[in-house]
Amino acid sequence: MTVHRMPAADVDVSVGLVRRLLEEQHPDLAGLRPEVLANGWDNLVCRLGEEFLVRLPRRAVAAELLVHEQRWLPRLAAQLPLPVPAPVRAGRPAEAYPWAWSVVPYLPGRTAAATPPDDLSAAATALGGFLAALHTAAPADAPVSAFRGIPLAGRSAGVRAALAHVPDVADREAARQLWERALAAPAWDGPPSWLHGDLHPANVLVDQGRLSAVIDFGDLTSGDPATDLAVAWMFLPPAARADLRRAYGSADDATWERARGWALALGLVFLTHSADNPLMAGIGERTFRAVLG
Repeated sequence: MTVHRMPAADVDVSVGLVRRLLEEQHPDLAGLRPEVLANGWDNLVCRLGEEFLVRLPRRAVAAELLVHEQRWLPRLAAQLPLPVPAPVRAGRPAEAYPWAWSVVPYLPGRTAAATPPDDLSAAATALGGFLAALHTAAPADAPVSAFRGIPLAGRSAGVRAALAHVPDVADREAARQLWERALAAPAWDGPPSWLHGDLHPANVLVDQGRLSAVIDFGDLTSGDPATDLAVAWMFLPPAARADLRRAYGSADDATWERARGWALALGLVFLTHSADNPLMAGIGERTFRAVLG
């Protein structure tokens, strides 16, 4: 397939910048040494001492999303059965940096993409319960995304363009048929639900063999819950997908069909935009195979 690199940063972000912002705005934390933990599509994440992380957007599109996270995630955290990194400090734009930024709690564990849980059935049950608690009706002023939580038809152009580059003809045709079935499924007709928006195994933590936290709510939004349920194909084998669906409790056949379509759409994005990120490319490949299987 044609594979592209991750999006380029709109501003330079570095450990030195983190130090300067802490000294200016949160001097009580300035004595803690920041160390780069991840430099992803949207954010630079630095470990800050034993208790905290610092999240700095590296792209303008992510800066707006981080403000949503600052406003809403602390309110949602109380209703969720797994820990989430609700911001504990809000950073402001400064002369050296144009956007808001956050200090969040450090949650122990490794991503499920790097270290799968010991018991996938138990992990699926925990994740299904987490999504059931999250997917409550969102208020009228909740964030809305142009890319997540929307009707699947809004993803068609990207899916069809990506499928054109799938080298195996049989895979390409099977994926096209699956996409058409997902598009034909009845649309979500309930109220917009709160959504994580970017739920995949690199945004789920595992500690001591068990699912321990859900992280990176930068795409927090509202809409069709099928978007998040795509994680069933992005993370789990078939038997564990059934465990997630049972624990979730309210995914009818149409929602499940749309969720599979979302998994295809997101898997193709990871496959075609992760030339310099083997972890995400691997998630995309496994998701594509799981959806076809």
